[in-house]
Amino acid sequence: MAVIIRAFRSADARAAAAALRAGAPYQVVTPELLGWQATSAPAAERHAALVAESAGELVGVARTGLLHESAEPGLGFANVTVHPHRRGRGAGAALLAAAEERLAGLGVLTAYAKVADDPAAIALAERRGYRRGRLARLLHLDLAATELPQVPAPSGVRLTSAAELADPKALYAADLDVSRDEPGEVGMDEISYDDWRAAYWDRPDLDRSLTSVALVDDVVVAFSFALTDGRDRYQSGMTGTRRAYRGMGLARPVKLAGLRRAWHAGYRHAVTSNDAESEAMLAVNRRLGYRVVGREWRYRRELRR
Repeated sequence: MAVIIRAFRSADARAAAAALRAGAPYQVVTPELLGWQATSAPAAERHAALVAESAGELVGVARTGLLHESAEPGLGFANVTVHPHRRGRGAGAALLAAAEERLAGLGVLTAYAKVADDPAAIALAERRGYRRGRLARLLHLDLAATELPQVPAPSGVRLTSAAELADPKALYAADLDVSRDEPGEVGMDEISYDDWRAAYWDRPDLDRSLTSVALVDDVVVAFSFALTDGRDRYQSGMTGTRRAYRGMGLARPVKLAGLRRAWHAGYRHAVTSNDAESEAMLAVNRRLGYRVVGREWRYRRELRR
């Protein structure tokens, strides 16, 4: 059957989420998130999704947009996922070509793609001229079968949830500080508070009550974002400590506080990803009981005008 590539429609949300969950089970993806991204993602991101159809069935998704957090102009992303049972029929190649065409129309000079550590996915990316970059390790923790340790915060540090913050600007300031030297190929060094709030604070899968923050007085000094599917899956987004407060051992208690809240809320699966060179965070996750369940590469390609 021929593969048809078209723009995402709101009626596709459930089928698109199912394809994304099947192709990347370590991620938290919901129909609500996809619908929100289509209508409410920050304008600066220029987000749009494309879908692949075969015989009337949605078999794959490409999510595209600008990496607007970076001060470097001309950066975009094209992340393609095809349902595992529908691979090998050209949907991935067609989605990636259409995604690149859209990015080129937005003036993107460099396209980044997340590529599963799978021979077919890697071969497709490299045939299209993508070059391999950094590796991320994908981790899973069975919350229902894990006894979480007791790790108190250091003296003078108070652990609470993001829902208790009087003003999310305190979390924005901490996120910006941490992200400036986060391991990776694209830095988050130029995002306004309004764009940060639209991209992160207002997204429907962010659970503010499970997002953990560490406070010294009224300053957020460490945090661990929590994304959920509202059912059984909890994903740690970035966990980080502000530069002036590193070396105090804050990452483990702040992440553990979020995991405990997730356990009490009934979540069974905790997932996260780590840059393979971020040994400090990998060590924290190993001590908490996370196990590596997959790998994902960051690839990049220079697009021609």
